[in-house]
Amino acid sequence: MKISIITISFNSENSISETFQSVKNQSFNNYEYLLIDGGSKDGTLPVANMQDHISKIVSEPDKGIYDALNKGIKNSTGDIIGFLHSDDTFYDENSLKKIADAFDDNTDCVFGDLIYTDKDEKIKRLWKGSDFEKGTFKKGWKPAHPTFYCRRSVYEKWGLYDDSFKIAGDFELMLRFFEKHNIRSKYIPYKLVNMKLGGVSNRSLKNKIDILKEEFSAFHQNSIQFNKLTYTLSKLQALRQFRF
Repeated sequence: MKISIITISFNSENSISETFQSVKNQSFNNYEYLLIDGGSKDGTLPVANMQDHISKIVSEPDKGIYDALNKGIKNSTGDIIGFLHSDDTFYDENSLKKIADAFDDNTDCVFGDLIYTDKDEKIKRLWKGSDFEKGTFKKGWKPAHPTFYCRRSVYEKWGLYDDSFKIAGDFELMLRFFEKHNIRSKYIPYKLVNMKLGGVSNRSLKNKIDILKEEFSAFHQNSIQFNKLTYTLSKLQALRQFRF
């Protein structure tokens, strides 16, 4: 079983070296590593070209995050596909091994726990996952997308990211896979990824409102009935997990 790890980037020279190193440090080595770059003008590509563990580099303009993710999937060859963004790192050297070990014949995807840290490496939030139960997306549950690793066959059967979404395309895809198409999932009770605060989906109040609107659209697009008030309150409750 080969795992495709995909990093998307754009002018990421200040953080991407740590991302590259965290992949190289993995104890599990049956992987391919792809960099999908949006046409960086800084030192991202020179740094990438020095890495001997990157299997493929694509650098060209894209239409946004989800177009880049789809480009990564289309350029990959692994049985399992996951993403490690350009300012994120694996939690430790065994993250990928835990992901690989969790897959069996009855598993379509796996996901685990995520930590958010600030620029000083101080932990601001632990995203503690749990097993999926039908209907829990409507209650505000979802997997931590940076820990989400899924079989290629699922993407081939049920589609890629909808790039008409600007900020919640990962939510729409997982909602579609889990709630609409009932893929078989497994929760791994371990910290798998360290995500740095400041990503597109956690920058400001306006961004949080925008992502909420897109999540509403994702439910409607997939013909899943839900209560907007209950869902919004569940999202506000999740914000309390941050340590300010």
